[in-house]
Amino acid sequence: QVQLVESGGGSVQAGGSLSLSCAASGYSYRRSCLGWFRQAPGKEREGVAAIDSEQRTSYADSVKGRFTISQDNAKNTLYLLMNSLKVEDTAMYYCAVRLWSSDSRLSVDYNYWGQGTQVTVSS
Repeated sequence: QVQLVESGGGSVQAGGSLSLSCAASGYSYRRSCLGWFRQAPGKEREGVAAIDSEQRTSYADSVKGRFTISQDNAKNTLYLLMNSLKVEDTAMYYCAVRLWSSDSRLSVDYNYWGQGTQVTVSS
């Protein structure tokens, strides 16, 4: 059974940094894609970043150059390093697993989800 547990959220001032982690188990990284999503109140869930089985990454335009997705397969952990945070980055952040090796940032393509970690950026 796939399990995902996010950590590392919190409150930070604009311009600051946060690093999110997602402890993942029950899946094969060789045949999966992992992603970070976020959802702000009243908004749709947005695909922030994804990393496929070949370690290729993709990012939403809104975070490109500021966020970095990575994974440590030995530790079964997915990371999201967030720099130069903006107020508009405030949201609940979720990690997810797609049981298919190719990249996607569409939430409908993902099979398993964590419970989320809150990120709040203040001005």
